[in-house]
Amino acid sequence: MSKEILVVDDSASIRQVVSMTLQDAGYRVTEAKDGVDALGKLRGQKFNLIVSDVNMPNMDGISLLREIKKLDSAKFTPVLMLTTESEESKKMEGKQAGAKAWLVKPFKPALLLSAVAKLI
Repeated sequence: MSKEILVVDDSASIRQVVSMTLQDAGYRVTEAKDGVDALGKLRGQKFNLIVSDVNMPNMDGISLLREIKKLDSAKFTPVLMLTTESEESKKMEGKQAGAKAWLVKPFKPALLLSAVAKLI
């Protein structure tokens, strides 16, 4: 059975690139356009990993992370932040909220797959 990954990003093109990279590696992918959309999908399905952007409308990635940790069904699901944010303060905020890894865009597909393999 292939692993389920939720990809959360407000950019359709980024979602598409990340999804294709993961699907080509054998993962099943569900996409969400922001944190609110992601929470709705998390309430109806179990995922092995969540890949989330930080800067999004409606609910940003750090707020999403905090909400995920409140959900009994998802609080132990690892979260990989994939973002343009590279400031140490943002990384620390993400880590404190529960992020397991942090990748900066633009990313190399091999690096993403390596991080995903370590987290799943």
